[in-house]
Amino acid sequence: MKKMRRVWVSLGLVALAAASCRFSPLPDLAPLGDSSDGAISSDDAIIDAAPAPFGLELLAGDIGGPGNLDGVGAAAHFHGPCGIAVDSAGNVYVADNGNHIIRKITATGDVTTLAGTAGESGSTDGTGAAARFSSPVGVTVDGANNLYVADRGNNTIRKITAAGVVTTLAGAAGMAGSTNGTGAAARFNYPIGAAIDSAGNVYVAEAFNHTIRKITAAGVVTTLAGTAGMSGSTDGANAAARFFSPTYVAVDSAGNVYVADEYNHTIRKVTAAGVVTTLAGTAGESGNADGTGAAASFYFPSGVAVDSAGNVYVADYFNHTIRKITAAGVVTTLAGTAGESGSTDGTGTAARFSNPAGVAVDSAGNVYVSDIGNHIIRKITAAGIVTTLAGTTGMSGSTDGTGATARFDYPWGVAVDSAGNVYVSEVNRYTIRKVTGTGVVTTLAGTAFCAPRGVAVDSAGNVYVTNGCNFTICKITPAGVVTTLAGTAGMRGSTDGTGAAARFDSLASAAVDIGGNIYVTEDYNFTIRKITPAGVVTTLAGTAGMQGSTDGTGAAARFNLPRGVAVDSAGNVYVADTNNHTIRKVTAIGIVTTLAGTAGTSGSTDGTGAAARFNRPTDVAVDSAGNIYVADQNNSTIRKITTAGITTTIAGMAAIRGIVLGTTPRLASPIGLEIIGDSIIISDTLAILLLRHGARQ
Repeated sequence: MKKMRRVWVSLGLVALAAASCRFSPLPDLAPLGDSSDGAISSDDAIIDAAPAPFGLELLAGDIGGPGNLDGVGAAAHFHGPCGIAVDSAGNVYVADNGNHIIRKITATGDVTTLAGTAGESGSTDGTGAAARFSSPVGVTVDGANNLYVADRGNNTIRKITAAGVVTTLAGAAGMAGSTNGTGAAARFNYPIGAAIDSAGNVYVAEAFNHTIRKITAAGVVTTLAGTAGMSGSTDGANAAARFFSPTYVAVDSAGNVYVADEYNHTIRKVTAAGVVTTLAGTAGESGNADGTGAAASFYFPSGVAVDSAGNVYVADYFNHTIRKITAAGVVTTLAGTAGESGSTDGTGTAARFSNPAGVAVDSAGNVYVSDIGNHIIRKITAAGIVTTLAGTTGMSGSTDGTGATARFDYPWGVAVDSAGNVYVSEVNRYTIRKVTGTGVVTTLAGTAFCAPRGVAVDSAGNVYVTNGCNFTICKITPAGVVTTLAGTAGMRGSTDGTGAAARFDSLASAAVDIGGNIYVTEDYNFTIRKITPAGVVTTLAGTAGMQGSTDGTGAAARFNLPRGVAVDSAGNVYVADTNNHTIRKVTAIGIVTTLAGTAGTSGSTDGTGAAARFNRPTDVAVDSAGNIYVADQNNSTIRKITTAGITTTIAGMAAIRGIVLGTTPRLASPIGLEIIGDSIIISDTLAILLLRHGARQ
């Protein structure tokens, strides 16, 4: 297939782990990465083997969204910010859930990482970057600026001193339960919210235990209210009370604890003695009504905070609003408009949020919000004026348009035709989008797909799509006519055969060779399949249901979550073997070898063959000289492997996440990539990017 003389790289931004701050997460949208690449003719330009500058440009979409960049204001990036707290000096602390770190934001918007290392989860105690967290959610701060963190993935409560020294206050990493006790003898189950009183007692909301726990300064854990494993909405004292997946908590100067009882759609109040009442909302009735007490309604309330006057502030998650409850139970909407998500700064109902998760309030009555869907931190004055304190907004959607006016929602696979048009599978919107070389975005086809992932295009301009949850391979003509090439909708399996007789499962990526043969990866079938233009399906390598990392021929070979696939002009197939952290090569007769990386060992090391390290590579592309390019998703980098097996990093920096355009490019979560001449197209989160070789700009 003839290529343009430039390479496009499509970068798919990490989809919002918006619900990761809550009890019942939405479908996991972390990019799994795949795209396609066709054979490249010998007269195509080749990216220089010698290192040279690359410039990253925006082709279409939004470059905001997730990342881990420290910086001031909009230069900073977050990934699923959840719990939020503010100290007496006006510093804001954020549990950056998707990055597994704790961030600090000064009053001027300067963002730094206080503890943990972005992208590295664990349970290690230590100082600063040496510490490890696992999906931290709730965070609270005491008068001495010690932080307490609900480390949800570890089922522990951690303490961080002002100097960044991290210790485990209560619970044992990896040990879920509901046991009361001291320190490591206690057990928690999915702790989410944390709040601290003036005496140093920490209160924790446990979603899976449906309880509110209390931890003294000495680490003694007791159950303040609720009974482990018993959900409900009953008001009452201590163990007689019932909650339904409580998320966040706040505590006032009198020791009263306020609870976002998420699945009951209510705000509860617990006295210091453990007596539980419902402050606002009616159990089991969701809505957005303002009113007093039971007349008000919420829609999965998440974060709560309380000011010195006893007013309670609520992040009303699915209403996309911030609510205020007076001590008398009168509920009003402070900012945002129910049912309308967005990222607009403004006053009151003119402002827009996207799944706000955590709230905190300072002594002046300013409210701080972790706006998880936008990956930003917002500030609301007492008068309801909303501004963005830190982070860059990521706007998802499926809007057609030109350049930055277009919107994507989890772009996955990417392919390019001979005219330079880019085709993108949009997994969340069930559509296939077309992007011209000038960035004009239109919708090529939709409604006939179910979680489309891989796309490939042949020399005639036909687009082939792996139709994920329909278990089929579809063909779209240049006129937009959609037909099923192989498989039967709704019928999963691993059967070889012709057309509708074939069966697929967990289809990921697709690539097409110069003869019109299509190669697809089945990530959870652990196989590489081949489909002729007549629809005859065979298994080229791997055995359905048998995972591993063995090199070998045909059915004797093993893969572990194979995703990205590309094919060269000689018919060799290259595979991003995601969970093995390797790049594999499959010859036309099915002989599988490991080209780069070592199975089971992740990292970001450049080197030759097995000495190189990758971290969940998700896509591959090949140029006419046989160089392989890799979307190394968890490293946020683009890697190059020469024909001699030498791996280098050509764009991005390992562990630094966030899209930065220019000659020192940074990426967020590259999923798919494609080569055209001497440029690369990348799909990353919400945008389609162009990585242009500096020597030819």
